[in-house]
Amino acid sequence: MSRFYRSIVSLSIVLVLFYSLPAMATPLSSSMTQGEAPTFFNWGVNKIRNGNYRGAIEDFTQAIQHRANFAAAYSNRCLAHVQLGEYQSAITDCTQAVSLTPDNIEAYLNRGLAHYRLSHYQAAIADAERVIKLNPQEFRAYYNRGVARAELGHHTAAINDYDRALRQIPLSYRPLLGEIYNDRGMARFSLSDLTGALADFSQAIRLNANDDRAHYNRGCVCGRQRNYKAAVQDFTVSLQLNPNNAEAYLNRGIARHELGYQQLALMDLQQAAEHFAKQGNSDAYQQTLHFIRALQQELVSFPIDEIG
Repeated sequence: MSRFYRSIVSLSIVLVLFYSLPAMATPLSSSMTQGEAPTFFNWGVNKIRNGNYRGAIEDFTQAIQHRANFAAAYSNRCLAHVQLGEYQSAITDCTQAVSLTPDNIEAYLNRGLAHYRLSHYQAAIADAERVIKLNPQEFRAYYNRGVARAELGHHTAAINDYDRALRQIPLSYRPLLGEIYNDRGMARFSLSDLTGALADFSQAIRLNANDDRAHYNRGCVCGRQRNYKAAVQDFTVSLQLNPNNAEAYLNRGIARHELGYQQLALMDLQQAAEHFAKQGNSDAYQQTLHFIRALQQELVSFPIDEIG
């Protein structure tokens, strides 16, 4: 059987997540300050809770105009900017918030998230470390530092951070365990610790059987281990949960090719190409077209009758 994929593509793995909880400050009562600032602040907090981030920014801006040193308004406006992807504005607001309240953990977490989204990984690490200095038990800071370290290729250090996060995560956040196992599994995958990666992705699936990311990641590990049948099974579940995952179609096609199911492999590659085109991922689209042409040529040269 041809191995035309193996020398060109290694099974890919999904991107990491960077985490910051949208924990807003408690609305202020009018007795805490003078004037209209608390009213606008409370309106802004309620709008964040309802997902109206643009409206929240307007209210927090009004609050700041009424009271220039309103640290909580800067901190919450920072969070709203983060939710809208306005990361530079978020950094500006969070910096103002921590200049007014240097122990503002949420502002450091949100500024770290904004730095991460802008690929400022060292700055993201620095903000996580500020949080750790303020509260050594804050699991989010270890997790976020681990994610940023992983982006810099410091996978062993990232694993140490994920371990700390897993030890310190409170019971109220247990549903987020799967994300940490996913990211620790990715770090182990990057270090070629396939056994450890497989265990982490399997644990993420045990925690949440509907985690398409964990199924996809475990499929990648199975593919790397040449357990193509198991890889196909995981990619299939991942696609049932997330039908728009172009990489899952691509990698399932590769696994099916290795199993000798060439027609099914071709169908998967065609699906992958369509999704890459819709996503505007031209490099992946062109690479997938190359695979399709190679497989079509192989089928012409060596026609195969297959089942399934």
